[in-house]
Amino acid sequence: MTQRYPEYFASEEELDDFMSTPDQGLIDDLASLDGDIMIVGVAGKMGPTVARMAKRAAPDRRVIGVARFSEPGLRDYLEAHGIETITADLLNREQVAALPRARNVIFMAGRKFGSNGSEELTWAMNSHVPALVAEHFAGSRIVAYSTICVYPFTPVAHGGSREEDPVSPPGEYAMSCIARERIFQHFSKTLDTPSLLLRLSYAIDMRYGVLHDLASKVLAGEEIDVTMGHVNVIWQGDACLQSLRSLCHTTVPAQPLNVSGPETVSIRWMAEEFAKRFGCEVKIVGQEAPTAWLANTSRAASLFGYPNVPLARLIDWQADWLKRGLGSLGKATHFEVRSGTY
Repeated sequence: MTQRYPEYFASEEELDDFMSTPDQGLIDDLASLDGDIMIVGVAGKMGPTVARMAKRAAPDRRVIGVARFSEPGLRDYLEAHGIETITADLLNREQVAALPRARNVIFMAGRKFGSNGSEELTWAMNSHVPALVAEHFAGSRIVAYSTICVYPFTPVAHGGSREEDPVSPPGEYAMSCIARERIFQHFSKTLDTPSLLLRLSYAIDMRYGVLHDLASKVLAGEEIDVTMGHVNVIWQGDACLQSLRSLCHTTVPAQPLNVSGPETVSIRWMAEEFAKRFGCEVKIVGQEAPTAWLANTSRAASLFGYPNVPLARLIDWQADWLKRGLGSLGKATHFEVRSGTY
């Protein structure tokens, strides 16, 4: 059966609705699991999509979102879509201990941007908070978000880092992400908690992401530095599907899983594709480095199949979104940074 996609998104509401639509694979997987679903750190860029998708896939199941909820309106938005909310500071041991013990946990809390100059807070969020959560949810199924930044740069020609490859990244942020993974692995082993470490690479939302950053620069006539010359990207809806379906693949001890699109995508090529759609010239500077942060996602493909939304469709959607001046989160991904400092 041919997959149907919208030609464009008329509004942010349409985007959010489509992005949070579950597929049959997720519906079947969640039906096979017992217990409620809790998203810890639901207030991030992907958390609301994961929460809505979980509720739509399992409407009779409790879906609970936990965060500080400092963004106005987010708590009301989630509750309007049937998601229960709990306000908690995850750095507070007593508040974590007061959370209900859900059978299924998606852990999305963490800190990246602003790490430079506040390294101690980054380490606390990325290693201390996981310890509190892992202890409290002993025995639950836990899918813990991580990042491909835990890997060192890999030669572009080698097809990306595999889950069994050693980790050795640049920068304190990525080192703190290794700490997060090790904490979850430790408590998975010692508390018999089935877990999975989801190493994500660049989820694409029309309001945020590598495509948004790149297309915005092309449209504004800014220079495109191609030194970090290649990336993997995935539609945010597909990343959320794979995150929730990963609850069926947790193990003791926790094992990593790379999640992104299957292509090693050229930044130069994507910039040129956006220039065609905008009817403008593209200004390329620099030369592609022989290495980049890349992930081999063959293991995820064997579990879930290939992502539903292809790259060419993402490029079309992103170009249309920006040409019509629709919303942006106003946060750069800094995908071009090779120092590991954010």
